[in-house]
Amino acid sequence: MFNINNILRENIKNLTPYSSARDEYQGEASVFLDANENAYGSPLEQQFNRYPDPLQYQVKKRLSEIKGVPPRNIFLGNGSDEAIDILFRSFCNPGVDNVILVPPTYGMYKVSANINDVETRNVPLTAEFQLNMEGIAEAIDKNTKLIFICSPNNPTGNSIDRADVETLLTNFDGLVVVDEAYINFSRQKTFIQELTEYANLVVLQTLSKAWGLAGLRIGMAFASEEIIEVMNKVKPPYNINEASQQLALQALENIEQVNSWIKETLLQRDNLVLGLKDYDFVIDIYPSDANFILVKTTDANGIYNFLVEKGIIVRNRSKVELCEGCLRITVGTPNENKLLLATLQNFK
Repeated sequence: MFNINNILRENIKNLTPYSSARDEYQGEASVFLDANENAYGSPLEQQFNRYPDPLQYQVKKRLSEIKGVPPRNIFLGNGSDEAIDILFRSFCNPGVDNVILVPPTYGMYKVSANINDVETRNVPLTAEFQLNMEGIAEAIDKNTKLIFICSPNNPTGNSIDRADVETLLTNFDGLVVVDEAYINFSRQKTFIQELTEYANLVVLQTLSKAWGLAGLRIGMAFASEEIIEVMNKVKPPYNINEASQQLALQALENIEQVNSWIKETLLQRDNLVLGLKDYDFVIDIYPSDANFILVKTTDANGIYNFLVEKGIIVRNRSKVELCEGCLRITVGTPNENKLLLATLQNFK
């Protein structure tokens, strides 16, 4: 049976979080003389002289309506990267504990582990880019606190078998973190609806991809109330600025526009795959549930450098485990995709 106190760091259990000025009163107020702000305003048309809501309640309320989970089960971070870092700082003792990664996968898990002096145990995906369940079971020990699973996976693009993730959630005593940054493009349903069933589940999502808000840096974590309380205790008091909160609220009222972009992206992804299949230097194009495709080629470095010279940037993943010879190509606009395909006709 999962018990958060068995994996929570002792210093975090005893941590008294910073109490911001906005945390210390309840109700409505019209005169704010508590936070040492500039009472005269700011030199902008829109005023930002007041500190933002430290718990981003209005944004969480709107997300709650969209995602179907209470605000108390939502954490907002300065990108998903902040949520990842806070999980390390909350649950992993530096130099003692370890986490399991399943490469090829999102690189920030390892970077954040290294920053926090936490050992990473790599259990590579299978040739089909699925979990090596036996390998994961062998890698787990009493100091294993987190397992990170990116689904749809970056850079491979495929969704991870749901039954395997559920097996880990049932049998692992630490946290299983399912990163769903690309879930809006996937045929697989989100794990958010499983929060009430699995107390050790953390689901990461973002407004950077399908919602087109990469510049605002707003990541989301969905988990049990007790996990969210820990994350809120550890985070900086004003981690999401007021401009990002206001713009996010505006964007979250435009679901129809986002859904339209998703449909167009999926159509363009299919067109891009069809176009790339005609080239002799393309060995394989892996199935994708994301807004990008992984393409195995005869000369990834040569193609990458050729495209750079033409002002077209893709991601060279040829040095990543299981991705030898591969380029990761984001699905662009129709014109961008046509330009890419036309330019590649001249590669020799």
